[in-house]
Amino acid sequence: MASSTSTPQSIKTVLKNLKTIKRMAFDIGQSVVKIAYTATVARRRTTKERKLIHDAKHALRLYCIQVRLDDFEAVLSYIAENGRISTNKATFASTSSTHHLEQMIIDKLGLELHKVKEMDCLVRGTNFLLRNIEAESFTYDHHNEQCRYYFETIRPSMICPYLLVNVGTGVSVFRVDSDCKYERVGGSSLGGGCFFGLGNLLTSEVDLDEMMRMAEEGDHRQFDILVSDIYGGKYTNMGLSGDLIAGSFGKCARKCLADDLKNCPDYKNNVMRSLLLMISNSIGQFAFLYAQREKTNRIYFDGFLIRNHAIIMRTISYAIDFWSEGTQQAHFLRHEGYTSAIGAYLSGASFVDLSQAGFGAGYEAERLSWREYYSGCSELGRFVPTAPLSMGFTAGVLELECAEIILRPFPLLAENLKVYKPDVADLNLDGEAREFWLRTFEKSVDSVTKKALESQASCSSAVQRVQVFREKYLKQLQIIREKPFAYGNSNVRNLLDLREQLLNEQDFDDSYLHQKIVENAASIEQLSALLKSMDEIVDSSERLFRVSKGLLAGNVFDWGAEKVVEMMESAEGLPFDVAVASIPERPWLIDTYDEFAKSLDQKPYNCAAIFVDNSGADFLLGVIPFTRELIRRGTKVIIISNLSPALNDLTYGEMLGMVPLLRKADPFLRDAIDKELLMFEHSGQGSPCLDLRRVHSTLNRRVLEEQVDLIVIEGMGRALHTNLYAHFLCDSLKAAVIKTQWLADRMGGEIFSVVFKFERGKRNGSNAQAIVRSVSDF
Repeated sequence: MASSTSTPQSIKTVLKNLKTIKRMAFDIGQSVVKIAYTATVARRRTTKERKLIHDAKHALRLYCIQVRLDDFEAVLSYIAENGRISTNKATFASTSSTHHLEQMIIDKLGLELHKVKEMDCLVRGTNFLLRNIEAESFTYDHHNEQCRYYFETIRPSMICPYLLVNVGTGVSVFRVDSDCKYERVGGSSLGGGCFFGLGNLLTSEVDLDEMMRMAEEGDHRQFDILVSDIYGGKYTNMGLSGDLIAGSFGKCARKCLADDLKNCPDYKNNVMRSLLLMISNSIGQFAFLYAQREKTNRIYFDGFLIRNHAIIMRTISYAIDFWSEGTQQAHFLRHEGYTSAIGAYLSGASFVDLSQAGFGAGYEAERLSWREYYSGCSELGRFVPTAPLSMGFTAGVLELECAEIILRPFPLLAENLKVYKPDVADLNLDGEAREFWLRTFEKSVDSVTKKALESQASCSSAVQRVQVFREKYLKQLQIIREKPFAYGNSNVRNLLDLREQLLNEQDFDDSYLHQKIVENAASIEQLSALLKSMDEIVDSSERLFRVSKGLLAGNVFDWGAEKVVEMMESAEGLPFDVAVASIPERPWLIDTYDEFAKSLDQKPYNCAAIFVDNSGADFLLGVIPFTRELIRRGTKVIIISNLSPALNDLTYGEMLGMVPLLRKADPFLRDAIDKELLMFEHSGQGSPCLDLRRVHSTLNRRVLEEQVDLIVIEGMGRALHTNLYAHFLCDSLKAAVIKTQWLADRMGGEIFSVVFKFERGKRNGSNAQAIVRSVSDF
């Protein structure tokens, strides 16, 4: 049964970390098998001595792999020879008789195999993907030549109940209320089996992808009776479109015409087109009717007939739009092919003895949050291009990494999560912006690799590894240039995250560590004198302006901005007083400073949450004096950093490491820290940008417990590239200096133009309660 092309070398590239497998699950289909397993990945970390050492912590990854049935035995043999599985309990889902394959799994891997319900797996897997993968859900617009895919990040709890329409051999329609509550509300025999069977009968074609290609090229008007065929030019009076299908295959009713159609050179393409439209229009119609009956306003479609085939998505989208009169849309999933395998894996936790299971074998997959690991996904594991599992050993891989914490929406967002979008520029739609940022990231590769090498100057393998990173990153940027929606939404945030993932893959866990150490040491030496100079200013209004200007000046120190990098790497460097002098006179580009100052003078805030940007001068000489002034005015402060490294951004570990130095540098700060007037948290993220849909749940609780009533977001990535238009229930301040000419031009400013955007909160009784309550829901 093994394919001759299933070589160990080709399988090895797909199956990763086999020595540390925690648990496995399978989704066995008629031609493809999906395998899902968790495994731990050894981590290495950079030291202050610029060496690379093994870390005691391991990353947990979830691998989802689809392979052809012909290759399955070879894959199992490879796992048996090279793998080690922590628990012998495994689960599988299947819609048909697969006894011989079940026995093969048992014989090859020695696993105790448990069958789980296919529909349980489908629902749980779908909710898992919607919960954890950004832009998993999308709608399809065939008429938009610029971008036909519209992605969204929606948590299941925000959209339940929804309708899940599984288009397999037949069609099953499920109403989904939660992971554990769903019911089959109906279905139809007009599904993939009908299309495949009639298509074969009518054309003798046996390949589904070829059938789809034929339908794409066909002309259904040769077979179908249209409204215009019946009513001539009078159909407009009936409110109907002339090209609307009145009767599928209606023109074949007359034998002489049917014979002529069979002799047409394009017969096969035309008949496949008509067949596909008949089935997909029917699916769309009864799906909408079920949605009406069940009072659900969202419909998801999945199943092998869908699987990112443009023509089926187009026709179903049209059908839903037509029958609902534009009130509903058809929604699809980027990774719907993996839903049942993931669901089978999730179901397997109930079979494991949790007292003996190690981390990763139990309920972690559902309890903790996950992130899509872009660099580990194959072409089939991404979103596009979709390729058939045809020649040679071909496998699709979807890879996710466990965040090992719980990430939930920020509780003080005023917008509903269906409305909030962190990213200001949508690079899927904005071709000019996309090309600018792709060129910018390509040009920045030299600077990034230089810092990566500096961070591990004492490691001999760094040169080779950084070259691998360079090649992979440039290749990924080219993929996104050609297929902007390859990873769903294309935006600055995701491009930065992709870069960090590829650096981590090559063991550059903190590429700017050495640079941050140098800058932190230099800045802490200046802190005491700077704070004393602030204390010498008697006028509180003048002092507030000085620390606010210092907050902006600190933001100038950004290793992600080409212009600033040139200044910092020059012979003169970039002293803090020069950064202060670079801040232009008021009025600034966006300037609501007076409203901010007036708000502080009227009444002190109870507690401010400050999302900080960079290490060094930004944190120590910009944020700390600003924070100190707020505390001096009677406001508690929570400073929020990244959890993990990205560029020269401040991390939680670095911030905590500087707390003793802050206490030593200033008696006021020491007292504030001791009395918990100054607190430190992390966002749970590792990005120069900020996505408030996925914030550390511990921070969310702290924000509510401390009754935060002022949000401060500083830095270009967090306040301009993301969240510039975000609204909060409480007052907010977004402060940043524009450091790229392109962005300055777009915003109507110049290099070093200032955004100081203060806004009053959108709090009102019912809305506030609803959003705060949602923290416990997610």
